[in-house]
Amino acid sequence: MQKEVLENMRKNYMLASLNEEDVAINPFDQFKKWFNEALESKIYEPNAMVVSTVDEHQKPSSRVVLLKGISHNGIVFYTNFKSRKGKELSMNPNCSVVFLWGELERQVRLEGVVSPMLYEESEAYFKTRPRESQISASVSPQSTSIKDKAILEKEWEVLSDKLIDKEVPMPEHWGGYEIEVNYFEFWQGRTGRFHDRIVFSIVENQWKISRLAP
Repeated sequence: MQKEVLENMRKNYMLASLNEEDVAINPFDQFKKWFNEALESKIYEPNAMVVSTVDEHQKPSSRVVLLKGISHNGIVFYTNFKSRKGKELSMNPNCSVVFLWGELERQVRLEGVVSPMLYEESEAYFKTRPRESQISASVSPQSTSIKDKAILEKEWEVLSDKLIDKEVPMPEHWGGYEIEVNYFEFWQGRTGRFHDRIVFSIVENQWKISRLAP
């Protein structure tokens, strides 16, 4: 792709604005409002979110996972605890999250600290997953190097045959994380790159609303 093509790729955001008096007092209420509007807009996988973690050398890594729950003080996702993100979160529980709803010209940034969910809570969700996904979670050594995809496919078939007419047990290396959110930024695209950025941060155990320059 030519340099000039990239330099000239831009969009003028004009759908909406976001002012301090427009947002909910509680950022979770504001997040739910925007998330419901993303659902109503038929955006492809509006619960897709980029989760960023850091390793022992403070080297960051990011990946897309799916939001699977909203609690009174956090958000929930599920993963393999032995994956790269799982290992990094065990060393440093701080993480950041980004939701991008481009069709609505919106972005939400969150920051917080993760904690593993109770086994019973993770198991309850695991039982709702498609059987194929349950088996995949059991056989995949997520984020590790493998010689051949066929090896995993064979293990998948073996376990599937072994558990015919039986429930797939949740593997011990799999479960949920709750991110206790301590920072929200709601970003609404505006014309001329004069974007609205409303921030919620915790000050003396209360949410404080402020505005960032675009």
